[in-house]
Amino acid sequence: MLVAVLSDIHSNLRALEAVLVSIGSVDAIWQLGDVVGYGPDPEAVVQRLREAGAIGVRGNHDAAAVGDLSTEDFNADARVAVEWTRTHLSEETRAYLAALPEVLVPDGFDFTLAHGSPRDPIWEYLTDTRAARENLSAFATSRCLVGHTHVPLILRQKGIHMEGLDVDAEDRLQLDERRAILNPGSVGQPRDRDPRASYLLVDTAAGHATWQRVRYDVEATQEAMLVAGLPPRLARRLSFGV
Repeated sequence: MLVAVLSDIHSNLRALEAVLVSIGSVDAIWQLGDVVGYGPDPEAVVQRLREAGAIGVRGNHDAAAVGDLSTEDFNADARVAVEWTRTHLSEETRAYLAALPEVLVPDGFDFTLAHGSPRDPIWEYLTDTRAARENLSAFATSRCLVGHTHVPLILRQKGIHMEGLDVDAEDRLQLDERRAILNPGSVGQPRDRDPRASYLLVDTAAGHATWQRVRYDVEATQEAMLVAGLPPRLARRLSFGV
């Protein structure tokens, strides 16, 4: 089966639409949370994901947007974006986000989905091999898919240790007997100094995962953010992927 893995869309409809066009026909779409937050189109992004049949988990911005998580630990711009998002969600969309699980193992697949990490799905950032090794006991599948950092990354067993591998566009990882934690990067707000939307394609039959990058209309998203009254810094950073 061919599965597209998306994360951290962050209400960026133009980035999501570009990714969906790039994906084409797949057997499943999995999303790893932070569907909303930061961007100007939370309602439209959720509806588009639902139309595409995506399943997945919720992240910290999703939980905050529906009032299930305090914004005390958010930075000032993120808090403003959360408050704005809360006023731009329908009751149906709010209920949909509230019902998303924190961890999901799709039926019939050897993958665990979480936003931050399997042991702390909402908040932990998996960026190093030590934390990755400590998380191996928190999931039972061979592979775990996480987002939250907005940076594509491979964390994989190497003997009794873990190795961390940076990822470029079109990089392909053969899925072998080693357990691994994979991050697809961010669709709507990349932070690896590449402003293109990032996602992951997993071919379970061939046994490999391939990272993809897609250009989208950054300027149109930025203009929509400014018109909506969202913090200008959140708009500017889209140009640089930071």
